[in-house]
Amino acid sequence: MESRGCRRGATGVLTCMSHDGDMTTSIPAGPDPATIVRYILDTYPDADLVEAMNAYFFSVDPEKHWPNFATIVRTNEHDDASRLDREGAFRLNLGVDRATFERVSAADPDPDFTAFDTLLPHPVYGQQHWISILNPTEVTFQRSVIPLIALAHDRVAATHARHHRSRLHSRADRPG
Repeated sequence: MESRGCRRGATGVLTCMSHDGDMTTSIPAGPDPATIVRYILDTYPDADLVEAMNAYFFSVDPEKHWPNFATIVRTNEHDDASRLDREGAFRLNLGVDRATFERVSAADPDPDFTAFDTLLPHPVYGQQHWISILNPTEVTFQRSVIPLIALAHDRVAATHARHHRSRLHSRADRPG
């Protein structure tokens, strides 16, 4: 069995190493993707969910389904940096503000994108201030992830509300 470990270096280049062997990594116990989906939908009634490309995409715009505030991916279809081909592995991704992103990124300047239960910059969309976590434990989910979901949701919801209000005002200002 071949496995890969990927790390992004200081220059931003993603380096992957392959090695053979029967390596097993135990996945920590914690909420599964379905539990996280239920949590988001129950907590944020304005959340719009699209399931496509082996992933869940959460937005607050039921027409455009964009921008997303959270995604959950379960396969390597989008990238293979996190090795989501491991049985049961998934990655929760959240769009956060610059300060939160920088705090998460500063914790490990050379993150292991395959590590479970660790907040990390997103391996592909980090420059857009996305963070990720593979298979959070229940404790991490409760203490760290839930507040980050709130932050991600509230940022997108506020932007959506501003845009919606400006569209309403521009329509009201038009002569009829």
